Formats: sequence, structure tokens, C-alpha cells
Amino acid sequence: MTTIIAFIVIFCILVVVHEFGHFYFAKRSGILVREFSIGMGPKLWASHKNNTTYTLRLLPLGGYVRMAGWQDEEDEIKPGTMLSIILNDAGKVTRINASDKTTLAGGMPVQVSRVDLVKDLVIEGYPNGNEEKLERWSVDHDATIIEEDGTEVQIAPEDVQFQNAPVWRRLIVNFAGPMNNFILAILTFIIYGLMFGVQVLNTNQIGTVLPGYPAAQAGLKSNATIQAIDGEKIHSFTDLSSKVSKQADKSVTFTVKEHGKTQNVVIKPNKDGKIGVEALIEKSPARAFTYGFTQTWDLAVRTWDVLKSMVTGGFSLNKLAGPVGIYTMTSQSAKGGLQGLLFFMGYLSLGLGISNLLPIPVLDGGKILLNLIELIRRKPLKPETEGVVTMVGLGLMVLLMLAVTINDIMRYF
Repeated sequence: MTTIIAFIVIFCILVVVHEFGHFYFAKRSGILVREFSIGMGPKLWASHKNNTTYTLRLLPLGGYVRMAGWQDEEDEIKPGTMLSIILNDAGKVTRINASDKTTLAGGMPVQVSRVDLVKDLVIEGYPNGNEEKLERWSVDHDATIIEEDGTEVQIAPEDVQFQNAPVWRRLIVNFAGPMNNFILAILTFIIYGLMFGVQVLNTNQIGTVLPGYPAAQAGLKSNATIQAIDGEKIHSFTDLSSKVSKQADKSVTFTVKEHGKTQNVVIKPNKDGKIGVEALIEKSPARAFTYGFTQTWDLAVRTWDVLKSMVTGGFSLNKLAGPVGIYTMTSQSAKGGLQGLLFFMGYLSLGLGISNLLPIPVLDGGKILLNLIELIRRKPLKPETEGVVTMVGLGLMVLLMLAVTINDIMRYF
């Protein structure tokens, strides 16, 4: 149960932070965000504010941002459909009810003849079902519509649609999601450093000596300084780890300084090349702040190396993880308590940001690539061409996720 809760919380945080990046910069770019949802599936709660409907949905599986136009289903209302509408004092339509799951108090029933909520912003139809009297009403630019599932959202006139914004604004909106994941990773590692401290690897002073290991059995004490190994000087904990790992099951002479006295201590690393010492831990705001950036950068480089090896060294599904793999890793991290989960969340946020920047249609990186092509060509691709590219990319991603999920199940179960 702890793993399930941790998995849901981490996944939701990562996705909501990612989507908030798209949301914020879309708003700043004049693109209408019709809905910002936390969770998926049936609606539990909704609130409409500043032209955006905020919803909480049943399934705690991330969330989404629904921008007007691009990847947004059209409000297609067919002739003969029954609606109810609310008019303002000027006779303009301000609210439309297209759902049979709710009633619009004070609404006028209308049998639709024609509806255009994108360009002309008009509704033509027969009021109160009177088929002898065809009327036409202008629709207010900021009118709302209650959709079939009962959610009330803003209509989407073409001037506030995603695809009609300048290309550089669309590029920023597409990049904002991964950018937020990078920021979250940095902040997570800063918080980690503040709460649990940061390993100091550029000193030859050790931190804790673990009981039951060769170092403790040889009498080595915590916070001692390792000056040399077999006469070779040591400058950092990284040097120490590197040299000791090569001396498994071999007796090694350590030149140790404790309380101002220097002595030689013979220690035999175990078969795994470990003597049981941990790096010095420092807790300070300055060290934690630096750690947020350095740890994010180090993990980004490692992640990039893995992605590069999939191209140059042969593709392997074992280098990828789907929901099953992430759940298993969450379970392993949960065994380390809050410390393990916090580090894992930072790492996962970084991975989500990097993977979303891959130039694959459907992903943010694929959209950014299309934006760059448009900048170079000075005109967008045809909607049909972009649609085909997106569908191909979606199909490949679905196949890849299925393959990764099956591979994860075989690996972990």
C-alpha cells in the first residue's frame, strides 16, 4: 500500500508540474486553456475561473492541459440537436448546454439548424422547438459550453487557438513542460540536500565507519583522514573508492590521521571491494543549493549516455522503463524511506523532462521539431501532413510502451 501511494503521489506531482508549464506559458501567450485537469476519467469536481475550467478527476494518473484548437476536440453540434442557451441583455449567447446530464436554469430550448463557435460565433435554430420560426443568435466571444459529460468549458474561437499563435510562442509553450521537470529536479535535490545533507567527495576525510565491515574491524574511526593507500597519496573520497574497489580480498595499508596522530592500518576489503566507510555528510544551504544543480547535471549526462548507447551500442528494452518498471523502482526507493523517495522523484523528474524532448512526434520534442521546421520554412506544414506524422508517432509510441511494459513484467516478475 505504501508503494502504491508513493507511486501515485510521485507520478501525479511530476505530470501536474509538467502540465503546469504548458498551462502557464499558454496563458501568457494568449492561448486559451479550456481545462486544467488533475487526474483522468470521470469528473469529481470542477471550478471555472479566468476562462479556464479546473477539474479533479477520479483516476489519479497525472493530469492534462486542454488548449483550444490543437489536440482539442471540436464542439461539433449537429443539426437537429437540442440545446439550451442563456442570453445576456444584449441578446448574445453567454452559456450553452449541450449535455443531457445537467439542466441550465433559465435556459431557452433551441433545436439547432447551424452552430459555429469558431469563426462566425453564431447559433441558428428554432426556439422552444417552434420549427416555423428560424432565429439567429450571436455568441459572445467568452461564452461557455456545457459538454456532454457535464463539464462547462470556454468555447474556442479561432483567435485564441493554439495553432494561430506565433510559432515562437508555440515553441515556448511546448518547451515549458520539460523545463518545469528540470526545475523540479533541481528543487528536489536542493530539498534533499537541506534535509539529509550532501556527500563531500572532494576531501580525503571519511564520514561514517559502518559496523561489521573491514574498516570497523580494523579499528578505523569515523571522521578519520585517509592520507595514502599503500604509499600512494589520496586526495578525495572518490580516489579512495576507486582504489579500494580494485583491491577485493587483498590486504591494503592505509595511512590514517586521527586526532593529530598518523598511523598505518592494514585493512582487507571484502569480496565486493568495500571496507565499509561512507563519505562525509555536510548540511548547509550553500552546499544543498550547489548540489541541486550539480546532481541534476551529473544525472542528465548519465541519462544522455544511456540514450546515446541505445543508438551507437545497440537498442535494448532493458535500458527503458514503463509503468511497471517505474512502480518497481518506486517500491525499491520506498525501502529507503523519504530519503530514497525524494532522490528517486528528482531523478524521475529529470528523466521525464529529457525523454519528452526526444524528437519524436506526440512528445514535446517532436512538436518543438515541427516548430523549428516551420521557422526555417517560414510556413507551417499542412495540417494533413502534421496529422499523419503525429499519428505515426503515436502508433510507434504505443507499440514501444507495450513492448517496454511486457519486458518489465518479464524482468521483475
